Amino acid sequence: MDSTLDEFFMQRCLELAAMGAGRVAPNPMVGAVLVHQGRIIGEGYHQQYGQAHAEVNCVHSVAEADQSLISRATMYVSLEPCAHHGKTPPCADLIVSQGIPNVVIGCVDSFSAVAGKGIEKLKKAGITVKTGVLEKACRAINRRFFTFHEQQRPYIVLKWAQTSNGLVAGADGAPVKISNQYSNRLVHKWRSEEMGILVGTRTAMIDNPRLNNRLWTGKDPVRLVIDRELKVPRTHHLWDGSIPTIFITAAAADTHGLTETMQVDFRESLLPQLLQQLHQRQLQSILVEGGPYILQQFIDADLWDEARIITGAHSLPEGLTAPVLIRGVRQHTLPLAGDRIDFYHHV
Repeated sequence: MDSTLDEFFMQRCLELAAMGAGRVAPNPMVGAVLVHQGRIIGEGYHQQYGQAHAEVNCVHSVAEADQSLISRATMYVSLEPCAHHGKTPPCADLIVSQGIPNVVIGCVDSFSAVAGKGIEKLKKAGITVKTGVLEKACRAINRRFFTFHEQQRPYIVLKWAQTSNGLVAGADGAPVKISNQYSNRLVHKWRSEEMGILVGTRTAMIDNPRLNNRLWTGKDPVRLVIDRELKVPRTHHLWDGSIPTIFITAAAADTHGLTETMQVDFRESLLPQLLQQLHQRQLQSILVEGGPYILQQFIDADLWDEARIITGAHSLPEGLTAPVLIRGVRQHTLPLAGDRIDFYHHV
């Protein structure tokens, strides 16, 4: 295959991989395509954590009439096939057993259990392997996965809504309606795509948020609440036991099984301790929806990867000012029924 066709079929792998968003973590999103003489004869993606990987679904999708072509086809896969036994058998072994002669890989898997071992296994079996096709895009779709394994911390997405004059709440800190119903629905979609959602004590007490995913399909994130002295009233939604919830606090406490506590030393720098413990708990990504204080802490500590800022159409005469983003480059802007959503990446 020439490079143009390689990129064409790898782009299809990425389209397939994206269909697993919000359902496969902590595994990466992966898409795979089988091609014989320029025709796709099979395709698949990793659909659900703990279930079959993209390569397996791809092979199983091949029609009976095309089964004989598998041993003469090229498999395109957006991420290096695994070579270890996890919840499923190694995909590299499947490729070898099917007699697939050529494999084109988007990017190498930096997870220690894979990290080149899948490619090595394929080459030892005599399979021709090509890597690095649309590599940047293949890494980008799994940026949470790569950040988690390479930087030993969750991928961090900051989100806040501000008025047209840059305020996030009223003068007394009370919540005010800023974004519209369409932006609110999009925020719930974002929640479905991250493993955890984080707020601070003030937001938890004043807003009494549910932090669930009621306006979109998919799973709810784990609720994370920074509450040093467990001040949040037990009558608030965060104590309702409906979703796994972790209170980050100074000391262990009896939560009657409704939530879990995570102890940190508030005399030391909070965020490194927090991120280390979240990494140990295998939370690959968090959406920070706290107030301006906790958001600014992440920004000032240079601990963030994306920021999504919703600016409403209305202003307030006075109130709490929005965080100030540092080292962010705007990637694109989405107008949404009067709201403006700016997407930033950290640089």
